[in-house]
Amino acid sequence: MNDLIASNKRRTVFLIFSFVVILVAVGSAAGLVLGNPVIGTVFALIISSVMSVTSYWKSDVIALAVSRAKPADEIEYKRLHNLVEGLCIAGGLPKPRIYVIDDPAPNAFATGRNPKNAAVAVTSGLLEKLDRVELEGVLAHELSHIRNYDILVSTLAVTLVGTIALLTDIAIRMMWWNGGRVSRGNDRRNSSNPLAFVGFALLIIAPVIARIMQASISRRRETLADVSACQLTRYPPGLISALEKLQADSTVTHSASMATAHMWIEQPLSGVNDAGRLAGFHKLFNTHPPLSERIALLREM
Repeated sequence: MNDLIASNKRRTVFLIFSFVVILVAVGSAAGLVLGNPVIGTVFALIISSVMSVTSYWKSDVIALAVSRAKPADEIEYKRLHNLVEGLCIAGGLPKPRIYVIDDPAPNAFATGRNPKNAAVAVTSGLLEKLDRVELEGVLAHELSHIRNYDILVSTLAVTLVGTIALLTDIAIRMMWWNGGRVSRGNDRRNSSNPLAFVGFALLIIAPVIARIMQASISRRRETLADVSACQLTRYPPGLISALEKLQADSTVTHSASMATAHMWIEQPLSGVNDAGRLAGFHKLFNTHPPLSERIALLREM
């Protein structure tokens, strides 16, 4: 368990550092293609800083609003509140805000910037289809994300991926707007500069690389949260049974989107189990490990 946590932390630090490097490279590439790499780099850093600060303070509000989550009434959802309170006492965590999403698909996610400012949301389908022990396993998984600060790392990853996509989109659009219509000395020099072609290629592939890295961070943390949840409940069969029910259920989580897909306990979008010639390529973009692998790992505990 400790080795898994240490390995996950090392990989996370490396990947976040890589995000920053790619972001700076994208800014430089955009500036190079448009005529001034220094200004492009500075602009990239400013935009990423503003977006990171905004997402840090408002990530939970945005995620809950996008998912159409509503506060869980303490009387109507007494069992849910009791389970969360018991797990928080066992794990030494402050009780997060609890929300319910009207969605028939069984799923859940945690969000927020730290344990003191966190929220857990579950779907109505999860409450209907899981028994008490299974629901406890899922809630322990989400609380483990909070305790391990996965919610903050995921927020930063999404922000950096979004910034990279935004910068590349702006740079490419500016190229099209200026291309062929503005004949300036700088443009002529850049058009014959091999580095400009390298910069353009980087603008094309950077969002794809960033998306793969984001999915990698999420996959590692899902595995760690599974193990941490069993450590919290002291009863792996509960989470195993819950994951088996999620595996058997094919309902698509309509409250999820590409922006929030990595937050849920199970991959919420359709098409993630595509097979065929491009199955290996599709797997790079999966935000979660296959449920069969997660279940097998828990059975070994």
